[in-house]
Amino acid sequence: MILTRRNLVGVALVVGALFGSGSFVTEAVAQEKVLRLPLARTAGNLDPQRYVGMFAVQDMVFDPLVDYVRGGEIVPALAESWEVSEDGKTITFHLRPNVTFTDGTPWNAEAMTWNLERWMPKEDYNWLAVAANFDRLETIDDLTVAVHFKERVPTALTEFAYVRPVRFLSPKSVDKDGAYVAPVGTGPWKVASETAGSTELVPNENYWGEKIDLDRVVLTVLPDARSRLSALRAGEIDAIGGNFIAALSPQDALTLKSSGMTVVSDVGADTLVMGFNPNRPLFQDVKVREAFNLLIDRPAIAKVIMKDYATPTMNLYPDVVPNSGTRYEVPAKDVERAKALLEEAGWTGDGDTRTKDGQPLDIEMLISEDAVAGSREIGEVLQNMFAEAGIKMSLRNVDHAARHGEIPSMHYDVSLFITNGAPYDPFNTLVQMFDSTIQAGTDGKIYMSTELDPLIQAAVTASDAEQAAKFQAVYDWLHDNWAIAPIFHKSRIWAHGDNIRTFVVPPTEYEMPLTGLVVAD
Repeated sequence: MILTRRNLVGVALVVGALFGSGSFVTEAVAQEKVLRLPLARTAGNLDPQRYVGMFAVQDMVFDPLVDYVRGGEIVPALAESWEVSEDGKTITFHLRPNVTFTDGTPWNAEAMTWNLERWMPKEDYNWLAVAANFDRLETIDDLTVAVHFKERVPTALTEFAYVRPVRFLSPKSVDKDGAYVAPVGTGPWKVASETAGSTELVPNENYWGEKIDLDRVVLTVLPDARSRLSALRAGEIDAIGGNFIAALSPQDALTLKSSGMTVVSDVGADTLVMGFNPNRPLFQDVKVREAFNLLIDRPAIAKVIMKDYATPTMNLYPDVVPNSGTRYEVPAKDVERAKALLEEAGWTGDGDTRTKDGQPLDIEMLISEDAVAGSREIGEVLQNMFAEAGIKMSLRNVDHAARHGEIPSMHYDVSLFITNGAPYDPFNTLVQMFDSTIQAGTDGKIYMSTELDPLIQAAVTASDAEQAAKFQAVYDWLHDNWAIAPIFHKSRIWAHGDNIRTFVVPPTEYEMPLTGLVVAD
């Protein structure tokens, strides 16, 4: 990895004045290599067992047992190797030797079990299958730990790659009561300073992995998107992007591109889906759900609203997600067919709004700009598309906190959802947002059906050899029943200045774009 942004230290001016501009100056002047990136909010409490800190900063400081790389492959990290028992109920991890936390504490079986015992036995973490099925830990020797589960957990290795709560903190970085004090990990970076306005990280000089040719990463809090654009143009920061770092909208990407900045994009790992409230009698009719799907002009939304930084879809997941299934054809917008389906379902009328048994076809879409950026504009476009078939739809915009109450309690007719993306899918979205036997989390349910539940359970508990077919059965049911309305896979977008020569979009939205980055001298 080459990171070589070189900034002369101010002392160069003094040295130059005293000694002239000979070779002595070149040798005497220290050169600092700095990468400057924006954050939309402060990095926050970086305790990996809490859901407060910024994902990408936690990822820089704390290592996982195993790592998730592009395409969903699981590779060694703090665990050098592992074996899964024949019944799938035990994973034995062989830990990487000669690794220390940045406070000097050794990474070993004791440190691993101390971390896992902070969260795995607790019900608050049961959204993870490894926690819900946790049985016990067994220390075999100083560098070998077996994790035993009550049931087979096919998702275990993927879950051990998550940023939180599974990353590893030094046992000495808590106080006498076990409360978190400082962000001390084994990762490639350590926090040098942190304020409300910025976080600075320096390399972990004892890092076990590939060394980074960089002296500092400066993360400056710039909550306003316009300020971030201005800072990039002015050369005050080096790049912008990442949905959970400092999101770059498609329109802003075009603006930057037109001003000479380089815009880099890659297929997104998540999907924007319009979900129907299955508790509403209206949406219990498959003909109505099909009609709504046929009224959506997906290519137009991707082109006009997303500025071609999105791929129209009828799939729950993009193909960069493992076991994402066969690609379904995106249906063309068909207003006449949609009208016919609504007539067959009993919703009749030639006026502005259809009716059935005296009730108007009048629905509400719950939107939240905080939770789904651009949802107001998308909602307004869908509003006009549905109106073409006599469907009246109003929009109710709520903030992020209110959405976390309204969606799980099913206080909406339709709403926009975003799947969890890599590395969480294909498992997490299906369990958390579709399985009716699992309590709804803050993101709510996209759709639920007792017919769908056993298909989901079969998929998420299937052996590796059976997974593709079992997941396909879930996708086919959703597709054949028009149960959801997938709209697009949003591209992951970053922009950077001329000083960056090579830029690789990271495989997930939960990490900084450091791997493969080449910065000019």
